[in-house]
Amino acid sequence: LQLVESGGGLVQPGGSLRLSCVASGGFPLDYYAIGWFRQAPEKEREGISCLENEHGKTYYADSVTGRFTISRDSDKATNTVHLQMNNLKPEDSGVYYCAAVTLITTVRSMCTHSIVHVWGQGAQVTVSS
Repeated sequence: LQLVESGGGLVQPGGSLRLSCVASGGFPLDYYAIGWFRQAPEKEREGISCLENEHGKTYYADSVTGRFTISRDSDKATNTVHLQMNNLKPEDSGVYYCAAVTLITTVRSMCTHSIVHVWGQGAQVTVSS
C-alpha cells in the first residue's frame, strides 16, 4: 500500500484547505483505518483525526474539533480519504501525513498512539497572513 497526500499549500488565517490522500496497491482503502497526523516545526508528530474502517467512527484532537472533518470519498473507486480543514489558524501549520493501518483497538488509540503501518510522504500546510 502506498499513500500520497495532496492539497497542501499556503492559506490565510480563517481560510480553508482540503487535503486528499490517495491509496494505491494493497487492499481497497476502506479496508484500512485511516488517520491524519501533523508535525509542526520542533514538535512531535501528533494524530489529529482518525477514521475507523469497520463502523466509520471518527476521532478528532481537541485542537481541531469542530473545524476539521475526515471522510472517505463518496466514490470508493477513487481510493481517497479527505481532510477538510476550515477556520485555519497559524498553529495548524505543519507537515500533514496520511497513514493507514489494518487493525486497531479503537480509532482514538490509532491517533493518540500513532498505531500505523503505512505513512504517506507528507504535505506542507502553512497558515499565515
